[in-house]
Amino acid sequence: MKILVVGGAGYIGSRLIPELVRAGHEIVVVDQLWFGNYLPAAVRVVQQDSLSLRADFMRGFDAVIFLAGLSNDPMAEYSPHLNFIANASAPAHAAYLAKHAGVKRFIYADSCSVYGFTDGEEIDENYAPRGVYPYSISKLQGGLGALQLIDRNFSVICLRQGTLSGFSPRMRFDLFINTMYMKAVTENKITVNNPAIWRPLLAISDAVEAYLKALEAPLGINGVFNVASANFQVGEAADKVKDYFGRKHGAEVKLEINNTPDIRNYRVSNKKAKEVLGINFQGSVENVLEELDKCLGKNFNFDQDRFYNIKIFKKLFKE
Repeated sequence: MKILVVGGAGYIGSRLIPELVRAGHEIVVVDQLWFGNYLPAAVRVVQQDSLSLRADFMRGFDAVIFLAGLSNDPMAEYSPHLNFIANASAPAHAAYLAKHAGVKRFIYADSCSVYGFTDGEEIDENYAPRGVYPYSISKLQGGLGALQLIDRNFSVICLRQGTLSGFSPRMRFDLFINTMYMKAVTENKITVNNPAIWRPLLAISDAVEAYLKALEAPLGINGVFNVASANFQVGEAADKVKDYFGRKHGAEVKLEINNTPDIRNYRVSNKKAKEVLGINFQGSVENVLEELDKCLGKNFNFDQDRFYNIKIFKKLFKE
């Protein structure tokens, strides 16, 4: 299969693309390379904004995976206007081009943040999104724009992702368990702003499987799929990180508990993704931490701006 991956040099793409290459697919990546390039040398990378793409460029591809955009709330809130361009307009535009170029499948990196506040209820894809922040609104708009284009010749799958964590060659420490891990290593302390709120964890290993399964699915399969390894209250996840460091490293990690209000509070069902796409979710807090230990090593330098998206974004914005 010939696959175009837009935003493929990022956190997910740097884990996904080696697996696609190993599976025998021909891969082309379009990425602005804000955070560098950690992809296999044999992969063709076009340094370009996705909004400058044209349909002619997409002709001949079997599938387009859209991973691009501003990837979290701090980036979206720092520049709302760029957020809505990157997360709402760009994916809809790419899907429109793909359809007119004859591409058969479009896969969009959606986000469970669109749900906003569910009051602790575990919800499925039929739940009406309630997100009110720029990031959640824009991610919903991007997915809706792509879904509007579905017909018998054009399949759209929106993978509505939980909060990612785990190792990637394009590493990030502004993500759920990754942040707790970094703080535990560097400060022997984890700050929990609100222990009661729920978050769905998505181990990056499960995310990679989700994209592989979406590519393999029959073209008649379309729509939104929650992809999450498990749901945790933030305080519960912090306790698991604390216990892990005590057992594995003999380290006494302190928990600093605040009670900061947060109306982003959601837990999701992954039943549809399991049954329709056949995803076998295996991620947990424990195996994410074990993966980070194994891949980062004892002397890893956490103090690099490229590991924290907002730091790089602010530099780019000023330039």
